[in-house]
Amino acid sequence: MSTIAPAELVERIWARDATVWTGGNEAKWLGWLDEPMRMRSRIGDLLQFVEDATAPGVIDTFVLLGMGGSSLAPHVLKKTFEVRGFHVLDTTHPAMIRHATESLDFERTLFIAASKSGTTLETRCHLDYFWAKAGKRGERFAAITDPGSELGALAKERRFLGVFDGEPTIGGRYSALSAFGLVPAALMGVDLERLLERVDEMVEACHGEEGNPGLELGLELGRGWQDGRDKITINPNTGDFGLWAEQLLAESTGKNGKGLIPAPGESADGLDRQAPEVRLPAPYELGQEFFRWEFATAVAGSILGINPFDQPDVQAAKDRTNEVLAAGGEPDVEPRGALDVLLDRARPGDYVAVQAFIDPAREQELEPLLERAREETGCVVTHGLGPRYLHSTGQLHKGGPPTGLFVQVVDDYGPEVPIPNQPFGFGRLIRAQAEGDFQSLKERGRQIVRVRLEDL
Repeated sequence: MSTIAPAELVERIWARDATVWTGGNEAKWLGWLDEPMRMRSRIGDLLQFVEDATAPGVIDTFVLLGMGGSSLAPHVLKKTFEVRGFHVLDTTHPAMIRHATESLDFERTLFIAASKSGTTLETRCHLDYFWAKAGKRGERFAAITDPGSELGALAKERRFLGVFDGEPTIGGRYSALSAFGLVPAALMGVDLERLLERVDEMVEACHGEEGNPGLELGLELGRGWQDGRDKITINPNTGDFGLWAEQLLAESTGKNGKGLIPAPGESADGLDRQAPEVRLPAPYELGQEFFRWEFATAVAGSILGINPFDQPDVQAAKDRTNEVLAAGGEPDVEPRGALDVLLDRARPGDYVAVQAFIDPAREQELEPLLERAREETGCVVTHGLGPRYLHSTGQLHKGGPPTGLFVQVVDDYGPEVPIPNQPFGFGRLIRAQAEGDFQSLKERGRQIVRVRLEDL
């Protein structure tokens, strides 16, 4: 656990001193500190791309295909700036795939595949599916990926309209102010100069000891954790900012049996909770708020004594999903365990996590379950949509403190939607992801039940 003086901590973070954390490989993942400056030099290229993409007056709809760090910042940008013609697809639920297929005009749509590794299973399945549906025309596609990835090679081979390199020294959850956030922002019509000017002010402020917004927030988070207040309520949750902050905090700190447990929208009333301020008085403050929380998470990670830039347990659910798919047959998503019994086991300091592998259009139907869990346990209740949360809070659920009570929710997936070049469709894929994560949590001794949405 870090006892470094605040002024020294700031200085050593900017000096890329990995011993601020665990002395491991942290130094190679600090590219986010300088990325806003690098992206300023790319604004001209981004604006030219937008002009080229929309010049014929044909393309007026954009669909981002991405998961986790590649989708959450664009999602928050879309909601914050209230952009209608930009959509984020980060689910494998067949109902949403069918809805997109039926509602999109493929003559007017540009698909942007975003994956740092270039191998993200969900994104590659989305890409293969919509590549076929859109007539295999490269001018209807773009890619954002790290240099040398499989996706980058495929995009060049298929002559995509644009291929944008990510910065290899940045992890996905710290990539909001890189190409993964700013290419979508440019397509939304966000004024990048104006956005980054405000970010520059925050970057400069985060260099100092006095009046350092990132340091102050990080110390608040870390010292609160030391005092037993590990639940981070995020209010107001303007533009779904909490979804992005949730991934940042959970995936960064939830390891070695420790972790900050983000709870967007939850009440701050409780001895195990803290309520840091979210500063979003206007849309163009969003960029600097991204940076402030990134810097704060790095500071809090030092206090927790963990590496805030790795995600050692995220792979577990992916491996389990692949095992389920490779086994053939139908994944088991039958109800398991008793919800009453699970909720009755809650103790002060626990949290309830509802993991919903359901059609995102039905998310509001979870409200009675969330309210019941709050009333019966008195605990913080979080919820996430699968498979999105696997790339977000999944690390915390498996590597963080063993205080979670997990409720997996499944629904009726409807007719199968085949995926080109795969022996499985989207329905089997999401069921395999649900079963894989259920098994992964059980293996770690976590308390989990599975229920049907229709039975709630």
